[in-house]
Order: sequence, then structure tokens, then C-alpha cells
Amino acid sequence: MKRSLLVLALMSLLTVKARAIELKVSSGALERTLKQQLFSGPDGRYYLRGDANSACFVYVDNPSVIFKDDRVVIHVHTHSRLGAGMFGKCVGVGFNTEADVSVMPDAEGESIGFRDARIDRFTGNKELDFILVPFLSRKLPANMKLNALELLRTALGRSKESTGYMVALDALKIHSMLVAKDKLTVDLDGDLHVD
Repeated sequence: MKRSLLVLALMSLLTVKARAIELKVSSGALERTLKQQLFSGPDGRYYLRGDANSACFVYVDNPSVIFKDDRVVIHVHTHSRLGAGMFGKCVGVGFNTEADVSVMPDAEGESIGFRDARIDRFTGNKELDFILVPFLSRKLPANMKLNALELLRTALGRSKESTGYMVALDALKIHSMLVAKDKLTVDLDGDLHVD
């Protein structure tokens, strides 16, 4: 009984605005987000040219995310057959290389976004790099975006089952983000209420 009253008292304190909350996001969480939003096709591939049935193609797969200095680094493997399709075969050359792009974290209202994309490692092939640069500098960072409000609301959605109290997040504002060692630290304010 005392424990229930203590929990209720603590939960009622949460109905005021929460200030200076730090949300720490791992590189693995960003990697999973990227795979779910962009690399969800067959065999975890994202085709920039052609498809699985094309003789000539360009695709990227196996993305990985790490933190380096103050940036988020995305590493991808590239696979391509560049040339002309003839009789169901690609007459040209094939490349299997790697590429890296790094981005700065950027607060976008209630979302964790990214800006200032910088290609840190090109594939070494001019034709392939010409195809990859728009993908690496725009599409890849845009698909790593996380809506922190929805993420936290989902996490709190089962609070009634686990605690007996319905905890809900009404509002969230991200103030800043910083890469610190092995985490992306997000400074935010939010409104919670308990029923």
C-alpha cells in the first residue's frame, strides 16, 4: 500500500512540464531505423538503378552507423554492373566498393534529423560516384530521421499494463543534439500526464 501511494505521488509530479531531459540514442538504433525505412527491400538492398531482375544495376546494402568526433558516419557497400544490357546480360564492368557519408545531428522540432552531409569516402569510380552522390548526400540522411515524440509515445503506450497508471507524453521539443562518445545525446523538454 505504501509503495502504491509513493508511486502515485511520484507519478503525479510528472504532470508538470519535464525540463532538461536527456535522451541517449545508440548508433544501433539509428542503423535499425535506416534499415527499416530504406533498406527494407529484398536482401536488404536499395536499388539506385535497375532492380533484382536487371542485367545492369547499382545498389547499396549492408549499412552501418558509427559515431566519430561530432558526426554520425554511415557506411554502405555498393554493388554495380555498369554498361549496356544486351540479350539479358550487362556488357560493361562490375564494381563492388564501399562508401561513407557523415552528417551532423540537427534538432527539427520533435524529430531527430541530420544536416551537413559530407561524403568522406567515394567509391573511386567516377560513373558510380555520380550516381551515388545524390543518394549519399540527400536520401540517406533524410531516411535516418526519427520522430522522438512518436517513439516515446509508443514506449509509454503500455505503461498502464506494466505500472497500473497510464503515462502519456503530450508535447516534446528538442533543443539540441550532440554526439558524445558512443551515443547521440538529445536535450529536450516535454509534457507528461498520468491517469
